[in-house]
Amino acid sequence: MTMTTMPRPGTGTGGRPVDGRAAVALPGTRNRRSVPRILAGALAAVLGAVVFGVIGLRTDPAVEVLAVARPVTAGAVIVDADLTVVRIVPDPALPVVPASDRSTVVGQVAAVPLTPGSLLTTAQLGPTADPPPGQSVIAVGVKTGRAPVAALAAGAAVLVLVIPAGADTTTPAVQAAAVVRSVELTDSAGVTVVTLQLASEAAVRIASATGEVALVLQSPGR
Repeated sequence: MTMTTMPRPGTGTGGRPVDGRAAVALPGTRNRRSVPRILAGALAAVLGAVVFGVIGLRTDPAVEVLAVARPVTAGAVIVDADLTVVRIVPDPALPVVPASDRSTVVGQVAAVPLTPGSLLTTAQLGPTADPPPGQSVIAVGVKTGRAPVAALAAGAAVLVLVIPAGADTTTPAVQAAAVVRSVELTDSAGVTVVTLQLASEAAVRIASATGEVALVLQSPGR
């Protein structure tokens, strides 16, 4: 007699359990497997940004140098408040002073007048050399209305004109570029004495010219 054995409920051929749920991933399993990949990608992005930033800093040609923060007269001892730090792309022909040398500059003597906003150079430090070679200093009397006195200050760039008495518009005036050294108070006669620094040859022309002096304020870039 042939006997047929029926599989037990819940088993398949060979007694292997048959359960459809066993072939289905448990909820959240796929998400848990993707978390390391997400973290690895984020870490790679952060490292890439850091490397890019470091390379960018290394290739930046700008450096920090010292500049003049406020007027300093020739022969004066430089103090810390006279200095500021700026970033520039240096020119090999310009002997600027690195910002790291600030402590050594403080206490030194200004060899020439220092103008606010200008870069400090090694040639401006040391024994007083005022005026610099090739430059002269003169004083001119300027009548009221012949100069923007309220805007004049040490370091201002001006164009000096000497207008001959009785000259018409076709008469050329003697002129020269100069830098203001100091401005005295206007006296009772309405004359303001302005001390100027300019090229020695131009100083002779201005000092020997006859007429009224006028000052034209120039922009710093001219």
